[in-house]
Amino acid sequence: MQFRIGFELIYACPQPTPMIITLTVHHSRASELVHPDHLITRPALPLRGYRDGFGNWCHRIIAPAGRTTLTVDTLIHDSGLPDPVDFAAQQHPVQDLPEETLVYLLGSRYCETDRFYDLAWQLFGHIPPGWQRVQAICDYVHRHIAFGYEHANPTKTAWQVYQEQRGVCRDYAHLAITFCRCLNMPTRYCTGYLGDIGTPQPWGPGDFAGWFEVYLGGQWHTFDPRNNARRIGRVLIARGRDAADVAITTSFGPSTLESFKVWMDEVPAIAA
Repeated sequence: MQFRIGFELIYACPQPTPMIITLTVHHSRASELVHPDHLITRPALPLRGYRDGFGNWCHRIIAPAGRTTLTVDTLIHDSGLPDPVDFAAQQHPVQDLPEETLVYLLGSRYCETDRFYDLAWQLFGHIPPGWQRVQAICDYVHRHIAFGYEHANPTKTAWQVYQEQRGVCRDYAHLAITFCRCLNMPTRYCTGYLGDIGTPQPWGPGDFAGWFEVYLGGQWHTFDPRNNARRIGRVLIARGRDAADVAITTSFGPSTLESFKVWMDEVPAIAA
């Protein structure tokens, strides 16, 4: 199947403002794009692209005083299959982990592992390590947090999420990531598009989604405590330690997000 994916973001800046934009489809899905997801700016601005330390493709711009519109609109092929499952995936002893995974065992901006070690082992230490333990963490986080866009807060950490018991998808992911790291499983934050295919209507307005990946059985596996289900049409944009590493935009000066639109729609198949 194919999806139409894209966004339109409008920022207002009182003065010229440098920005970093991390909104390009991840290189692991780039070959499935029908045509490149070129970033279009209005007014037209010079773009400087680079790969960050996690391999994500980023752009740099200087947004002028006034309004700047950022737009992508493209098509992507997708298998139409739900997130894969591997119930037999086992946890690695720390001494056997590849070096590149070790950074994802450590605390980070939004995932304060030092606050959670005792609680994590108390809640999940009795569950067999591996897929079953990660799923138990997702089940717990899914039940523990009440979802609501009104609960979004860009400074909210996993510890605050645990105490307040409310948040948005990134908060679910941060809390689950923190528990997993405390239990010695490398875990990284992911952001991207997520379609509504296979879920009951009515569907809410489009948004970017946050989930996470855990290193088990020699590879990374997708988990999503917000939805707590295997979903269809997940398109990765970026990975990092937590949301601080994959912010959709980072402004080095005052800016206001005046309009936010995201879409991911199934493209009807054309009969032969």
